[in-house]
Amino acid sequence: MFARPGQAALLEDLYKSALGAANPMRVLLPHLPCIPAGRTIIVGVGKAAAAMAKAVEANWNGPLEGIVVVPRGATLHLQKIRQIESAHPVPDEISVAAGALLMQAVTGLTADDMVIALISGGGSSLCALPAEGVTLLEKQSITKALLRRGATIREMNAVRKHLSSIKGGRLAIRAYPARVVSLLISDIPGDDVALIASAPTLADPTTCLDALRVLQHYEVEISHALQDSLASLGFESPKPDDPRFTGHSHVIIASAQDGLNAAAEAARTVGWNTHILSDAMEGNARDLALAHVAIARQIQRHGQPFKAPCILLSGGEATVTVKGNGRGGRNTEFALAMAMALQGQAGIYALSAGTDGLDGSGDAAGAWIAPGMLEHAQCNGLNSSRSIEENDTFSFFDAIGATVVTGPTYTNINDFRAVLIEPVHTSKI
Repeated sequence: MFARPGQAALLEDLYKSALGAANPMRVLLPHLPCIPAGRTIIVGVGKAAAAMAKAVEANWNGPLEGIVVVPRGATLHLQKIRQIESAHPVPDEISVAAGALLMQAVTGLTADDMVIALISGGGSSLCALPAEGVTLLEKQSITKALLRRGATIREMNAVRKHLSSIKGGRLAIRAYPARVVSLLISDIPGDDVALIASAPTLADPTTCLDALRVLQHYEVEISHALQDSLASLGFESPKPDDPRFTGHSHVIIASAQDGLNAAAEAARTVGWNTHILSDAMEGNARDLALAHVAIARQIQRHGQPFKAPCILLSGGEATVTVKGNGRGGRNTEFALAMAMALQGQAGIYALSAGTDGLDGSGDAAGAWIAPGMLEHAQCNGLNSSRSIEENDTFSFFDAIGATVVTGPTYTNINDFRAVLIEPVHTSKI
């Protein structure tokens, strides 16, 4: 095992501060609506849905009922709201059953009733109700292909919404004429509400043709019938001018920026100059790693754009083009690519972890790196180049004890990255 230095421990503490800023028990209460004259129905989906439902139950003084769909192993003790564990990141039969139950929960409501929708990242696969004429097998095949080819979340959701009977505002349409209040935890770079969990309660600005262009760009094979339906706008989603959305409201109750702000404050409290690069850095994990390395080296060598010692923070979502059969995800791939680019350079430490506690197919949220790590790994028979080419980055970090393990965090504000930069040949910890 590679001994964890104090710098890596500090970066893990900052990661935990970011998680705390997105804890539904802390952030949901100010956004609860007033109790309606009729029924209050909770519908929720996503990695934070159980914690959001728990927060509602703890603070709601009227009648309450409903259902939330969560990842397997991410339930909490709830008294009034039913929970269903479903599949992620590829939908399965349980995802379909969950979608049907959510639609059933909002069927037959009146104008006196209110639906509180608790929406967070991960909901796209947890709740999948294929459009008429689309099979679950087709949705699974398309989802897997787009994931393996590195499609962005925007591209993924443009496709998902147009192959669904629940996404892209269709759940809200089913609830009409009840009022729908959507409380959102954003895992989307730029906080585009129309992308969070494929927006089951919000109007969709994208079109069938957008979905078709994504599929063509990534050369995803689809049936002739599906291609014809998309080309003829046969699967078009509800648009913002649909009068059935009148009176609905939505608010983002936690986002990546909130987590970065909390982490920056925690770092400054213990004496570190801290700078937030962006809450929406996207792109290939290896390319993002090289960008962070270049900035860190410029700081260390030239004092630009900031002077060392300092900490850099960033959020957003990387992508990975999967070619191997190993275990890993975008955060461990980012970390290993960064370690390889640094080649043991003194005074630079980093951490990258998913705020949902999960990273691809590995059993960790992410990983941390430190000088000397690659040399240690090589001495223990590990090959970093082979690991990254086989997309086996979790296994690499797990073997040397450098993973970040949390289990389900019951929130999701995308990825968290932190880079600690010391002046050459000095140490602040």
